[in-house]
Amino acid sequence: MRALYAVIILVFCFSASLLAQDNELLLARQYSANGEPQKALEILQKLYRQNNEAYYSNYVNALLNLKKFDEAESITKKLQRRHPDDHQYSIMLGNIYTQAGNLEKANAIYDGLLKDLPANVGQIAALASEFYQNANMDYAIKIFQQGRKLLKDDNAFSYELISLYRFKRDKVALTEEYLNFLPQNPSLINQAQNALSNVYEGSADYDMLKVALLKRIQKDPQQTIYADLLTWQYLQQKEFGLALNQALALSRRQNDDGNSIYELCRTFIQNEAYDEAIRGYEYIIEKGKASPLYITAKIELINTKNLKITSGKYQPTDLLGLEKDYYDLLTEFGRNAGTAFAMQKLANLQAFKLHKTTDAQKLLEEAVKTPGIRPGLLADCKLDLGDIYLLNNQPWEATLLYSQVEKDYPATAIGQDAVFRNAKLAYYTGDFTWAKGQLDVLKVATSQLIANDALNLLLLIQDNLAADSTGAALKMYARADLQIFAQNPEKAIRILDSIDKKFPNNALDDDILMSKSRIFIQQKDYAATVPLLKKIVEEHPGGLWADDAVFMLGDIYENRLDDKTAAKNYYQKIITDYPGSLWINEARKRFRLLRGDKPV
Repeated sequence: MRALYAVIILVFCFSASLLAQDNELLLARQYSANGEPQKALEILQKLYRQNNEAYYSNYVNALLNLKKFDEAESITKKLQRRHPDDHQYSIMLGNIYTQAGNLEKANAIYDGLLKDLPANVGQIAALASEFYQNANMDYAIKIFQQGRKLLKDDNAFSYELISLYRFKRDKVALTEEYLNFLPQNPSLINQAQNALSNVYEGSADYDMLKVALLKRIQKDPQQTIYADLLTWQYLQQKEFGLALNQALALSRRQNDDGNSIYELCRTFIQNEAYDEAIRGYEYIIEKGKASPLYITAKIELINTKNLKITSGKYQPTDLLGLEKDYYDLLTEFGRNAGTAFAMQKLANLQAFKLHKTTDAQKLLEEAVKTPGIRPGLLADCKLDLGDIYLLNNQPWEATLLYSQVEKDYPATAIGQDAVFRNAKLAYYTGDFTWAKGQLDVLKVATSQLIANDALNLLLLIQDNLAADSTGAALKMYARADLQIFAQNPEKAIRILDSIDKKFPNNALDDDILMSKSRIFIQQKDYAATVPLLKKIVEEHPGGLWADDAVFMLGDIYENRLDDKTAAKNYYQKIITDYPGSLWINEARKRFRLLRGDKPV
C-alpha cells in the first residue's frame, strides 16, 4: 500500500512539474508577444536546462530572435552530436548560419544532406518535410528531385512537388510538373486547370503553357490530355475559334459521339461566342440522325442562333436563315407538344425582328391549341400571343389572354407577369388610372424584378400626371414606349424627339433620355448611349432613373468599352450615393471583383 502511495505522489509531483513548465512557457510567449524578448529568453533558458531537448525549439528561436547566433550554434551542435541521425539539428544549424549571414556554411550543410540522401522513400519525404517546416522550400524541392534520381522514378513525389511549386508560385516548374503528371492522372485535369489559373497572371503565362503543350503534342500526338489542356488554354485566352478547331481535331481523331464538343458549346454560349457554338452544333448534326446528340444539338443550334440575334450580334440575313431553321425543324418533327417551344420562339422572331406580326399571331394561336402542351409553356405562349395582339391593335384580345394567365396562376411569378403586362397595356393605350391600380398592387410582388419595374412605371405615371393632369405628353411618351417594345427604334425616336416640341416644359426629360439610351443599347451604339446616361446622372441625380443610369454606365464601361477604372467608379457611386438601389448588391459584388478581391 505504501508503494502505491509513493507512486501516486510521484505521478502527482511530475504532473505538477509539467503544469508549472507549461505555465512558464505560456508566460515566455506572452513576454515575446509584448515585445520583451529578453525576459522570454530567460524563462526558456531555464526550461531548456531543466528539460534539455523538449524546449530546444523554443529556446533556439528565442536566441535567434535576439541574434545570439553563437549560443544557438553551440547548443545545436551539442544535440547534433548526440543525435547524428536526426537531421532537424543539421537543418536548424544551417538556418542559424543563414540568419548570421554565413550562407556558404549553411549551403555546405544542406548540400551534405543532399549528397548523403538514401534511396528510401520515407527518409526522403521526412527530410524534405524538415526543410519545409523550416521554410526552406528550395532545398525541400531539391531533396524530392534528388530522391527521384535515386529511386529512378520520374513520377515520384509529384503531389509534393506540385504543392511546393504552387506555394512558391513557380509557374514554369508547376506547368512542367503538371504536364508530366497528367498523362498518368487524367482525371485530375480540372485540378490542374484550377491550380494553373490561380498562379498565371496574364497572356504571357498562357502563351508559355501553349508553347509547352505544342511541343509535347508534336512529340506524343496520341496523348489526348495535352490536346484537352490546349483547348482549355485557348478558352482562357478567349481564342474561341482556335479552341473549337483543337477540340474538333481531337473529336475526329477519336471518332467519338461529339459529347465533348457539345459541352464546349455551352462554354462558348456563356462567353457569347455564338458563331463557334453554332459551328460546334453543326459538327454534331453532321454525324447524322443515328447520333445520340442529333436532336438535342439541332434544338440547341437554333437556340444559339436565336441568342445571337437577340444579343444584337447578327446580320439581317441571319434573321431569315433562323426563320428557315425553325420551319425546317417543325417540318422534320411536326407541330406538336414537343415542338411547341419552337413555335413560340419562331413567333417571337417573326413579330419582333421580322415584323411579320400576322404570321406570328397565327403560329401562336395554333400553339396554344396544341394538345398536351406543358402548362407553363402554354402560359408563356398565351402571354406572348397577348403581346402580339397588342402589336396588331387588338387590345381586348390581349387583355383577355393576360387575365386568363393571371387567373390560372394566382400569386405566382408568371401570374404577376400577366398582371404587369395588363397594366402596361393600359399604360400604352393611355388608361393611366386603371394602370395605376394594377401597378400599385404589384409594388409588393414576390418577383423583385417585377416589383421594381411596376414601381418605376407607377412613379413615372404619378410624377407626370402631377405635372400635367391631362397626361397629354405622357400619352405621347407611352406611344413611343410601345414602339420601343415593338422594336421599331426609328419610329420611337421620332416620337420622343417630338414631345418637347409639342409639349414644352414637360416633366419627361430624364424619361426620354433613358428611353433613347435603351434604344441605342439595343443597337449596340454605346458611344451614343454614354452621353445620355451621363446627362441623367448629372442633371437628374435624384430622379427616377438616376441609379439605373449609374449602374448601366458601370456595366457598359466594364463589359463593352473595357474601361475597368471607370466601371469601378460608377459601381462605387451606387454604393455611396444610392444605398437603397435595386442594384446595390450587384454593384458591390462587381466593385470588389474589379478591385481585385477574391470571390467569396
